[in-house]
Amino acid sequence: MDEIYDEFYNLVNMQPKELEEWLETDKSKGVGQDDGDGESKGHKSGKKIVDIKNTKKDNLSDDQYDHMNKVISYIKRHKAQKPYNDIKESDWRYSLKNWGHDPCKEMDC
Repeated sequence: MDEIYDEFYNLVNMQPKELEEWLETDKSKGVGQDDGDGESKGHKSGKKIVDIKNTKKDNLSDDQYDHMNKVISYIKRHKAQKPYNDIKESDWRYSLKNWGHDPCKEMDC
């Protein structure tokens, strides 16, 4: 569990308030695969990430750890698909931000 926790916090580089504010934007709501209810999987994930980051480590549930694993896998997979063009205003970046990772915090944008 410590390994999952550490890797999650290493990859999720957005703070809860920052992520909440991002999730309210049209750009956030406009990317990702729709779950059939008008909201993308990534957007739903972002809400869960905010809850996880606002929960003390000792109080995290098994379901939250399962979601942390999904987040880790998604971010790693998606980062590997980095486009060659400018990423600052890209759906690629917006999707990663929905999952709590802003690639512009670790590279020039």
